[in-house]
Amino acid sequence: MQVILLERIGKLGQMGDVVTVKDGYARNFLLPQGKALRANKENLERFEKERSTLEARNLELRKDAEAVAEKIDGQSFVIIRQAGDTGQLYGSVSTRDIAQHMSEAGCEILRRQVLLDRPIKTLGLHAVRISLHPEVEIGVTINVARTEEEAERQARGEDVTAPEEMIEEEETIAVEEVFEDEELAKEVVEELGEEQSAEPEAGETEKVGAAQGEVPPAAEAGETAGEPEGGETKES
Repeated sequence: MQVILLERIGKLGQMGDVVTVKDGYARNFLLPQGKALRANKENLERFEKERSTLEARNLELRKDAEAVAEKIDGQSFVIIRQAGDTGQLYGSVSTRDIAQHMSEAGCEILRRQVLLDRPIKTLGLHAVRISLHPEVEIGVTINVARTEEEAERQARGEDVTAPEEMIEEEETIAVEEVFEDEELAKEVVEELGEEQSAEPEAGETEKVGAAQGEVPPAAEAGETAGEPEGGETKES
């Protein structure tokens, strides 16, 4: 589809240029956003009549954007998110999130003004471009951290994430300690078992004594009481 640009559009052209774009891009963005008109004789004549008015409006909007740019260009905005030890976010930070946080901080920004190739998925300081006007673009820093304290540390240049190698090493050490504890416990149990098996029971002691020809004290007492003195046999 051919359209007449009503403002400067990056990679397309300047105000008044007639360019060819995909139908979907024209219907879903350029036309409803008032950034272009369908290129036909009627609209071309309309644009030429309103050109001076459009240029004056564009100049006013650019001045407003430049005033905002002076206030927020280079600023840092903190966004708190949950993340793992390696810095990988449990989720992501999108253009909507950035626009919302900047607006809450007093900088009215629309989602479509945030120029982000892909959602942010890691902790750290991320440089993001903001288009305040087709001819005014600024840069801000999005400080993604788990806490305000971490955000301050990152702003000072500290790395709050642990290297993946260190995490793997700590996990390996923990596993080895578990196995060492299990081995130690196993050795203690085995030693206790050996000590218990080495102590004979009372019944077993008597059996061993009998086998060696020893007479239990009780039996000796009974036999001595039943024998006549001097070994004589009583006649009937």
